[in-house]
Amino acid sequence: MKNGVVIVGAGHAGVQAAASLREEGYDGRVILIGDESELPYHKPPLSKTFIKDPDAKPQPLRGEAFYSGSAIDYRPGVRIEAIDAGARRLDASGGGSLAFDHLVLATGARPRLLKLQGSELSGVVSLRSLADARLIRELSAQSEDVVILGGGFIGLEIAATLRAAGRNVTVVEAVDRLLGRAVAPVIASHVRQRLEAIGVRILTGTTVAGLEGEGGRVSAAITSGGERLPAQMVIIGIGVVPNVELAEAAGIAIANGIRVDQQMRSSAPDILAIGDAASYRHWFTGADVRLESVQNATDQARLAARTILGHADAYSAVPWFWSDIGDMKLQMVGLTSGGDSHVVLGDLAENKFSIYHYAGSRLLGIESVNRPGDHMLGRKMLGAGFSPTPQAVAGGPDVLKAALAAFQEEPARAAG
Repeated sequence: MKNGVVIVGAGHAGVQAAASLREEGYDGRVILIGDESELPYHKPPLSKTFIKDPDAKPQPLRGEAFYSGSAIDYRPGVRIEAIDAGARRLDASGGGSLAFDHLVLATGARPRLLKLQGSELSGVVSLRSLADARLIRELSAQSEDVVILGGGFIGLEIAATLRAAGRNVTVVEAVDRLLGRAVAPVIASHVRQRLEAIGVRILTGTTVAGLEGEGGRVSAAITSGGERLPAQMVIIGIGVVPNVELAEAAGIAIANGIRVDQQMRSSAPDILAIGDAASYRHWFTGADVRLESVQNATDQARLAARTILGHADAYSAVPWFWSDIGDMKLQMVGLTSGGDSHVVLGDLAENKFSIYHYAGSRLLGIESVNRPGDHMLGRKMLGAGFSPTPQAVAGGPDVLKAALAAFQEEPARAAG
């Protein structure tokens, strides 16, 4: 095992994998490769505080001393060109090669491209990296009108941020509501109402037919209905595509991402995949999923490190997500696809409520707006495998806490 572990990708997943290897006692070589020149950084702030504050600095995931102090060989600005799975070797840009005993692919995802007339104009941007966020921040200072294509989390976070900074913001979403299948319709409607109340214009069921420009810079977006939307900046937020090309070219199985088992191993056993690029059979739903969240990335990274150390744990983390959109902290736990009923707790008018989603009598997940206590309790309930009755939910947090405590005491009584 002289070649150690090579981790390709220095985002949340890759950095956590390196850290967890050391925490688990791995004493071999650990090489962390990133294609950006920056010290690895937190991504969630990029769509919020970073783009509105000209003095904001990136927030490092770990201080520079962490890498040297943990004997992690961090190599920024390196692009891997090919994987030879049989020889356990990587080919890097510039002609170098790198051998490995285990390879962890934390390659993430990239913004989906927009095939649209005028998309090459200056001022047409997307957000995935620190360089993108810097460009958006720079352009927003020069822009009075901004059009955002896509009504997902990133687009709406940016919309709220730029509107608070005084920009005229229009969101254009192709389907008939915001946030697609990410949240329940009642959450999507609430988000729309709050954004429109602060002056964000939202067009659903609408597409953009093309972009106009003046002097090489975008000046307007033209909707499919012929409306001209003035814009000195157009932000593309129509989803992401997992970065699977390296793995696919190496003959590794792909299925809406790099296919992995419950220990994060790909079809090449010495090669693992984690984070936004990895797809797997989810323990909770039994469905194939690929999750794009910091929580999923870091939990899978911890498990991958244990797999490399010889443990056989199966991935069983409860999925949770969050998004800050204006004055709304959205928190989601569980996976609610397939639900057939729900219970609302709290008050929509006060901008503080939660929706408990059920499939029959089974609690699938909880979506909360400005009720962090519900979210944290939901994580405990789902982690324990506990589904409260709708009547218990209606009774409020104290009733739910008591019901969870009683449920957790049952195994102890049985064992006693």
